[in-house]
Amino acid sequence: MSAARRAKTLYLFRHAKSSWDDPALADFERPLNKRGEKAAPLMGKVMRARDVCPAIVLCSPAKRTRQTARLALKKAGLDEAEIVFEKGLYLATTGGLIDIIKNVDDLLNTAMLIGHNPGLSELVYLLTGVEEAFPTAALACLRLNIAHWKDVKTGCGKMEWIVRPREIVR
Repeated sequence: MSAARRAKTLYLFRHAKSSWDDPALADFERPLNKRGEKAAPLMGKVMRARDVCPAIVLCSPAKRTRQTARLALKKAGLDEAEIVFEKGLYLATTGGLIDIIKNVDDLLNTAMLIGHNPGLSELVYLLTGVEEAFPTAALACLRLNIAHWKDVKTGCGKMEWIVRPREIVR
């Protein structure tokens, strides 16, 4: 089997900055704030510039992640991307994230998770051994040295790149 056929690409995208304006609002229902509404499409531009084209987008159903997905994917030109709202992504642990990844269809070579911290940054460390700051709206690309999603495990990945909104020249 060639090296290309043994690799999967996993994009990790943390939701953009959310609002804390309404203390009575449940965490799950918190929307993006103004900064988040600007950062999500900005990261969509990054996706377009880097030719990010996931075969499937698995997104937490929390309001802020749904809004992030909609704004970023539209700006990336990925309006037609298949989005699956996966309730297990909401505040998932690394174990929960690994379980979700293991269930991705093997016919797909690329997948994107849109979720929350600390799970996403801990997942980066688990898969790559690299500690990275993973602020709101950060987007990372990991190359996984696996032939099947079910084979995802500690140390199977390599960080290809990570982009944080504050690093983008506007």
